Amino acid sequence: MTAARFSSLDEWLSWQETLHPRAIDLGLERVARVAGRLGYGRPAPLVISVAGTNGKGSCVALLEAILLAAGYRVGAYTSPHLLRYNERIRLDGAEVDDDAICEAFARVDAARIDESLTYFEFGTLAALDIMSRSGVDVALLEVGLGGRLDAVNLVDADVALITAIGIDHTDWLGPDRASIAREKAGILRRGRPAICGDRDPPGSLLEYAAQCGARLTVAGRDYSFSVAADGATWYWQGRDSRLQVLPVPALPGVHQLDNAAAVLAVLEALASRLPVTVAALHAGLRQVRLPGRIQRIEGPVEQVLDVSHNAQAAQALASSLQQMPIAGRCHALLGMMKDKDIAGFVQPLLPHVDAWYPCDLQPARAASAAALAAGIRACGVGGHAVVECRGVQQAAAALQAQARHSDRLLVCGSFYTVAEWSALQVDFN
Repeated sequence: MTAARFSSLDEWLSWQETLHPRAIDLGLERVARVAGRLGYGRPAPLVISVAGTNGKGSCVALLEAILLAAGYRVGAYTSPHLLRYNERIRLDGAEVDDDAICEAFARVDAARIDESLTYFEFGTLAALDIMSRSGVDVALLEVGLGGRLDAVNLVDADVALITAIGIDHTDWLGPDRASIAREKAGILRRGRPAICGDRDPPGSLLEYAAQCGARLTVAGRDYSFSVAADGATWYWQGRDSRLQVLPVPALPGVHQLDNAAAVLAVLEALASRLPVTVAALHAGLRQVRLPGRIQRIEGPVEQVLDVSHNAQAAQALASSLQQMPIAGRCHALLGMMKDKDIAGFVQPLLPHVDAWYPCDLQPARAASAAALAAGIRACGVGGHAVVECRGVQQAAAALQAQARHSDRLLVCGSFYTVAEWSALQVDFN
């Protein structure tokens, strides 16, 4: 093998951002050719792929925590990352180090020859390469965008999980839930189990599952759950089994029970190949962690960090905030991408936010603070309740001046917003 093109992870990533003329270029032809030259097969004996609009990362984290508690060797691939690229590839719960990722990038580059790959495609091939060499029992693969034409769909999943389906990425996936669901259903395979965690799936998903011959299990139809009166435990009923007095998932948010219930349906479908004890289920539900999902940071001013960025996710966030009352005011730092529905995101949060701080973000595809402010004002918010900020650092200074003890700061709208805020480590003492 020839010498590697670069020696550091940052160099590799900077180059990958410029390699392909388009940041997103859906299709499997190019990436399949490179995968064929790499010569590896499946990343693990058993593969679980997770697609959907919201809840993908949470479902992967839940599966990972439970399977690790059950004693399995687990590889996980997720995107995007929050603070470090290494978050995207984990082996047995630990992030893969820079050297291992650089070595995988070099192997992908050598197999690429003159094939152009996007940043995401390059990373996906590297993750599959790392897992295939690591000897994991299970590979958990989070689909990046859609499903049918996403690079993750190179791998035939033993079980496919489709989480909640909402309106997002309409430029690539279509204008409505039916179109989006059809694209996400592309990860289903004939004769293999598929779980739909959306209790109201579009007919297009049901039709695709029937046409391709997948064994589809649907939330509310084939499995269900209920919460105990005290809210501390819950019950799950599947096709063939019932689980009682389960601990509530450690991930904050009322919507996480929907994700956990879908994960239990996945595990029921794999029970003969991947047995998991009740003790492991309990341990995984208690131990699961995932930064940036209604992540609460206590202090004189409580911080709630959430990467949600579409209307459906905002509704889930609003429901959770409803159950987390505060004595003071709520200040929302908002940064979003240009292609997002700003008003659709802001509207559900209006009853829970007293002041908005729309800000510019570093990526070129981010919406400007002015555009965000216009979207907020279009929802009926006016006057001094909207403070435009030229960046997250300026917003931090404004918030430090305005926030008082017992207030709350909500940081939301994008992974980039949460990442930039987290890097500042703002102190409200």
